Amino acid sequence: MKIKIEIDESLEEDEVFIRCRELTEEITALQRTVSETTGGAQKFVFYRGNTEFYMKLNDIIFFETENGGISAHTKTDAYQAKYKLYELEDILPGFFIRVSKSTIVNTNHIYSIHRNVTASSIVTFTDTHKQVYVSRYYYKPLISKLEEKRLQR
Repeated sequence: MKIKIEIDESLEEDEVFIRCRELTEEITALQRTVSETTGGAQKFVFYRGNTEFYMKLNDIIFFETENGGISAHTKTDAYQAKYKLYELEDILPGFFIRVSKSTIVNTNHIYSIHRNVTASSIVTFTDTHKQVYVSRYYYKPLISKLEEKRLQR
């Protein structure tokens, strides 16, 4: 694998290009690492009505399927995303994790998890009333991700 750095002072924003013969696990891991490093600064386009909003990913607390589409929730608002949930799962940085068939959360904003052994657990977020459910299948991976983040600090 070759790595090149090209300096272009005329660029308004830094770009990272990955050129490959095929999309391998190694390339996907490289993309995730770059995304996690720039994490909160990476911007996505979201929609509400006829208006486009350019927002940092770190402003999003969770994504969920709603009425046949994907909603991106901030602490105060909700926007539409033009992706499928499985596409988001592939392109989002590592601080996002799937917690149910219909929801992906930003682990940077988790305030608490109310565990329920017999049913779905409830995740609450910092500085908002919004909450989501974690299915039993996704509970252990979520706890592992939070523990991993705690140990990295």
